[in-house]
Amino acid sequence: MAKALMIQGCTSDAGKSMLATALCRILNNRGLTVAPFKPQNMALNSAVTEDLGEIGRAQATQAIAAGVPAHTDMNPVLLKPTTDMGSQVIVNGKSIGHFSARDFHALKPILMDPILASFTRLSTQHDVVIVEGAGSPAEINLRAHDLANMGFAEAADIPCLLMADIDKGGVFAHLTGTLACLSQSEQHRIKGLIINKFRGDPRLLDSGVDWLTEKTQKPCWGVIPLLQNLYLEAEDSLSTATNWVTESQLKIRIARLPKMSNHTDFDPLLLHPEIDCQFAPISKPPEPCDVIILPGSKSVQNDLAELRRGGWATSIARHLRYGGKVLGVCGGYQMLGKQLHDPLGIEGTQGSVEGLGWLDVDSTLQADKALKRVSGTGMEGTTIRGYEIHMGQSTGPDCQRAWINLEDGQDGAANADGNVLGTYVHGLFDDPTALNAFAHWCGIRLSTTEDHQQVIERNIATLADHVEAHIDMDAVLDELGVSQ
Repeated sequence: MAKALMIQGCTSDAGKSMLATALCRILNNRGLTVAPFKPQNMALNSAVTEDLGEIGRAQATQAIAAGVPAHTDMNPVLLKPTTDMGSQVIVNGKSIGHFSARDFHALKPILMDPILASFTRLSTQHDVVIVEGAGSPAEINLRAHDLANMGFAEAADIPCLLMADIDKGGVFAHLTGTLACLSQSEQHRIKGLIINKFRGDPRLLDSGVDWLTEKTQKPCWGVIPLLQNLYLEAEDSLSTATNWVTESQLKIRIARLPKMSNHTDFDPLLLHPEIDCQFAPISKPPEPCDVIILPGSKSVQNDLAELRRGGWATSIARHLRYGGKVLGVCGGYQMLGKQLHDPLGIEGTQGSVEGLGWLDVDSTLQADKALKRVSGTGMEGTTIRGYEIHMGQSTGPDCQRAWINLEDGQDGAANADGNVLGTYVHGLFDDPTALNAFAHWCGIRLSTTEDHQQVIERNIATLADHVEAHIDMDAVLDELGVSQ
């Protein structure tokens, strides 16, 4: 069995995913076989694994850091919110249906078995498992049958570290208060503390760290300075990609849908210095631009209604009339069609609604979700490598103008004028030639492009070096019981 260490945080966005990613790469660099693991996740950004299941985006990135293929065992329970009160529940990579928050709470006791089974399989196949918690272990209302934090740590009998984000303020209260909310056995599992996102002279924090150590009787394993301009694929919040525009000839606006999913598709656009690409609120019409993108959605009909309410339907018509272009990806593709049918009530009320009507296709939601990795060619014969995650199928005359050729068939649709495109393929812009071809369709040629996977690799390496320089790796290795 592998040794394991669980990273828990005082709050969401404390840096758990970041630290897990860094430790996966640091330990892999030391010759250990490493697997990431998150027992329960909630995220609308997901990835398709080698075994054709669905897991949270962060665990897929951590698998890259660990140098292993992403597998459904790395995130056995994934919640994909469809409303504020309910989610689609993914177990071992496959959907088991939609559940209200109350119904999911009742389901939790039977989910610990598949979670522990996944953890055991990873533990027998690797030297180390780096486990990431979710939210905070001090969320008292969620403690009963907890799967995500101390409930799992107790069931799997593994040690933990606790980290807090000093950038939010109140870091000492966060750490001491969280520990005070834990039971005695849970407190004993916390072996070390981490302070994340520190700015300024670290010597000014020494007295606070000394007080913290004396107060909690827990060693501080590190103070990690804020790493500016770090890019990692975001799991649930809006993308952390930063667009340092130098000289833009291309302005792109992406609809910021309430239940937007897989928005990491657009990170290569957001990161490119020659493209002015931004997410735009749908509460008001978008500003004039060259290209409008409608992204994926976990609640297509509801997001389409919000889009209309904000005036985007009228704005898209004007945008196309003045020579603009429109791309729809996954749920956004369905919105661009004539009709959206949901006969089973998969995303809400049974029935049909009118789409925006810019593509002559109809989309029908189905019970079985399409989950697959794809490769082929796109615009100008360029390389496409990506994945599909969708609940519906689209058919109609404009599908005869499919613009993506995959190994197992064609994908997408285009209108007769060629200024409106739709596709189910995520990851369209990861290959630099595909990104350049898209820019050419938009009307420009980019002077430089970079393979997005190389960007991810470079940032993981930078992160690992940064973390290793600022935490007590000897303490980590001692806790894991591995040779140094």
